[in-house]
Amino acid sequence: MVLGDARTGKLANNLTGFGRMLRRAGLPVDSARIGLAQQALDMVDIGHKADVEAALRAVLVSRQEDQQVFADLFEAYFRNPELAKQLMAQLLPQAKAESHPPARSARAQEALQAPKPQTQQAREEEKIELDAAMSASDRARLRHADFNQLSASEFKLIERLVREIPLQLPTVPARRRRFASHGDSLHWQRLMRFAARHDGDFLELPMSKRRAVQLPLLALIDVSGSMERYARLMLAFLHQATQHHDRAIFAFGTELTDLSNAFALRDTDQMLHQANAQIADFGGGTQLGGALQAMREQHRNLMVGNRTLVLLITDGLDTGSHDRLAHELDWLTRQARATVWLNPLLRYDNYQPLAGGAEVLDRYVDKMLAIHNLEHLSMLAAAMAELMKKIR
Repeated sequence: MVLGDARTGKLANNLTGFGRMLRRAGLPVDSARIGLAQQALDMVDIGHKADVEAALRAVLVSRQEDQQVFADLFEAYFRNPELAKQLMAQLLPQAKAESHPPARSARAQEALQAPKPQTQQAREEEKIELDAAMSASDRARLRHADFNQLSASEFKLIERLVREIPLQLPTVPARRRRFASHGDSLHWQRLMRFAARHDGDFLELPMSKRRAVQLPLLALIDVSGSMERYARLMLAFLHQATQHHDRAIFAFGTELTDLSNAFALRDTDQMLHQANAQIADFGGGTQLGGALQAMREQHRNLMVGNRTLVLLITDGLDTGSHDRLAHELDWLTRQARATVWLNPLLRYDNYQPLAGGAEVLDRYVDKMLAIHNLEHLSMLAAAMAELMKKIR
């Protein structure tokens, strides 16, 4: 192809470049979606910009929070003449532009910047310098920032920070007992051994108390389109925070996926890579009722003697049958020690679980907690401990 040859179209190359820019901004754009975008453009008049934007938006955007990012990047990539004039006016010092280009979101602005090539040494240094370079106000802002509103670089930083948050699971008294200086009953084995060494006499009464064991953990993580960012961060968080606990982690969207093999890996990045390969319905819909039915039929042995702590990580926007969901939740809550709903929609002050699936969840769970930022994620262990005191 000769440069500038009008007989050969460049739309396919431009569309591929636009898809890469969207992916840098955090949108889930892959080669399959680019193929759909090319097919969509064949069905509209590419001479009308509004039709082109509507066609691309229909196949490339699946989340409400990405709508404005798409609009900003489309306007910048397929720039109209008026915006081009404004940008040119800013480049000329003698010309005073009366208007300015529209403000773009942080994710769109970051995606428009050309990525700088990094050496291996630069990437290693960035891991150390990124935290140190942040001011106290930046750290405070990120601690309270909603995960869904982060730019691409901020999301990467938060993904590293959530791996350092501890999670001390609640404990319950076990059946077995152990020696204790201040117990509630005699430790008969020690007492008999002491008496045998002293001709049947004993000078003290060894006491015992019940051992404290951590509750087994069962976590079900919603990986639908509306939960995409939260799901990735919660996977990274649970992988590190529960690595020494008795745990079972499942992902669900339209089907149930067992992530035991992925969570057996020690490295979190490798775990995320394998989980991404295992989850076939990532970014789709939510059918919690079907996932719980599969749990009951295939993995009911994980519910250990009414001791299992269940975490349901979802926004409650369920598209399945609400009667089926209620039936499965009734079984789950009767088998579990406690059922906690971790809901990112609690970021809204006046949130009420009025949607069908959310209303059913709110009716059956023991507690609903927020997990939309670092601050609430750090308070998760304390909130669950307080809940267990009430359930005992």
